[in-house]
Amino acid sequence: MYPFVRFAKEMIKFRSASALGPLDAHVSTHRCWPWDLDPWIELNNGRTLTLYDLGRIPLASRTGLVRILRAKGWGITVAGNSVRYRRRIRAFDRFSMVSRVIGWDHRFVYMEQSMWRDGECCNHMLIRSAVTSKNGIVAPHEVMAALGLAHESPELPAWVQAWIAADAERPWPPFLPPEAQEALNAPSAA
Repeated sequence: MYPFVRFAKEMIKFRSASALGPLDAHVSTHRCWPWDLDPWIELNNGRTLTLYDLGRIPLASRTGLVRILRAKGWGITVAGNSVRYRRRIRAFDRFSMVSRVIGWDHRFVYMEQSMWRDGECCNHMLIRSAVTSKNGIVAPHEVMAALGLAHESPELPAWVQAWIAADAERPWPPFLPPEAQEALNAPSAA
């Protein structure tokens, strides 16, 4: 289940926080609760992705993006991500999350988020997102202009550019082996 109570707590906690510029970092602190765990009693990898919302959405609020989305009838969506896991977060561990925009291209805004415990990075995510309207994707330069940022994107780090290039080579839709295709075409047993 989505952590609606924690989400509300974060939004209330940061509602009076100082405004951030579009490229500033948002830092928040969280705890790993029993419902966040996998069978190995550590933060579940899928839950990690959900908890990253608790950093991105307050960041969007503090930069003024949420206000702009509402005013223009825009939405925001995740268009891809890659996570690197390095240290475990276990039950009841406190950890900090850092969320920030690192740049954009003609279609997507790129962000990085990381979770830290005791001064060590536990995991790090690169995420690309798109602002959407009823007409499709809103150009990121238009979004940034609405946020008061008139200059071009900072140069994306080489590792981000490599990820973008690698993802562009990935086939879509993915290849399905014949047995998977047969299973998908079979009548549902449910």
